[in-house]
Amino acid sequence: MRVITSDIPDVLIVEPEVFGDERGFFYESYNERAFIEQAGIDAHFVQDNHSRSARNVLRGFHYQIRRPQGKLIRAAAGEIYDVVVDLRKSSQTFGRWTANVLSDRNRHMLWVPAGFAHGFLVTSDYAETLYKATDYWAPQHERCIAWNDPTLNVAWPLQGEPVLSAKDRQGVAFNRAELSP
Repeated sequence: MRVITSDIPDVLIVEPEVFGDERGFFYESYNERAFIEQAGIDAHFVQDNHSRSARNVLRGFHYQIRRPQGKLIRAAAGEIYDVVVDLRKSSQTFGRWTANVLSDRNRHMLWVPAGFAHGFLVTSDYAETLYKATDYWAPQHERCIAWNDPTLNVAWPLQGEPVLSAKDRQGVAFNRAELSP
């Protein structure tokens, strides 16, 4: 696998080695030993999540306080524009965001350590997004930052208005967001 540092050094793009022929392809989407040795990602995953979304569905920015989750994200089908925001107050990149295209064609994965808010926009007809998490979903600790916060000024590649959940329509401004202690 190849590991690329994003604009935010702790957020890593992982390109797996893909073996393909006329029958199709095979790759290891996760191998703990390789992730530790080659990427320095020593994470214990406790939960796998799978979502399917239509074009222009925008999910996020989600995060958990008191039980932050590290995530290994990939698009198993379709394409997403994946964005993470650094919420770590002591970080030199606090408040900055980085974006990456994850798709079934490029097969890239994104490692997002705990302390980040995460969101994505579906840019294909549909997308199936899978991610491994280092802590369990804790709804009482889940928070949401507005996807269109002017302070963050994320350059979403939208075509028209996004399709949002009720929760995502209630996202708060970045400067009012409750962050982990």
